[in-house]
Amino acid sequence: MKTESIPVAALTQAQAEEELARLAAEIEAHDNRYYQQDAPAISDAEYDALRLRNAEIEARFPALRRPDSPSLRVGAAPLDAFKKAPHARPMLSLDNAFDDRDVADFYERVRRFLRLGDADPLVLTAEPKIDGVSANLRYENGRLVRGATRGDGLVGEDITANLRTIADIPDNLAGDDLPAVIEVRGEVYMAHSDFAALNERQQAAGKQAFMNPRNAAAGSLRQLDSKVTAARPLRFFAYAWGEADAVPGDTQMAVIEAF
Repeated sequence: MKTESIPVAALTQAQAEEELARLAAEIEAHDNRYYQQDAPAISDAEYDALRLRNAEIEARFPALRRPDSPSLRVGAAPLDAFKKAPHARPMLSLDNAFDDRDVADFYERVRRFLRLGDADPLVLTAEPKIDGVSANLRYENGRLVRGATRGDGLVGEDITANLRTIADIPDNLAGDDLPAVIEVRGEVYMAHSDFAALNERQQAAGKQAFMNPRNAAAGSLRQLDSKVTAARPLRFFAYAWGEADAVPGDTQMAVIEAF
């Protein structure tokens, strides 16, 4: 019986080791197709299932965690075609919650991390997840000096010229008392209506249609010619920050609203 068909609870240690090796190779291949080639071969749900199975096996056999484990990786290494852009602060990805228990566990972990008592309130915010391409915008004295992809979380791709073509991204920040350094992080994406119109133009020109809005946004953003990027209907939504001398708010929501 192939190890991939054996439930996690029934795996022997030897089978678990074999299955972790298989998952590491398969997930890495899918990461390369998704992050570097912008051509995913499976659905997000199928990909999440692979990572979930990997996490469950590692939880049952922690000593078998591999040095190349998918649980230790974020994104993929930057392409050689772009200049490398090291992040001043790691640019990590969001984790998934598949059911109410996962949400409750997250809530309790946050309470323990903050050392809150039973009577202490904990306020959470929730926002829609936009499926696009993460980007880090570095402003120095209010001026955009570099924009980068997430890459592997530590080093991204310098795509400053392409990001400058997006109307939602200002070259200069407005306001007084701007911090010397602030990195605005968010998502470059394509609205569904813009995606549909783009595919109509692609087909009318005899070109291949894009698979989905995320694929279209990624392919548009990682062009070597910024004129191609400028012709695509890309948008940007800011939701976090990296290195910053100061932020425009004392809560996460206040900062997002200021952005």
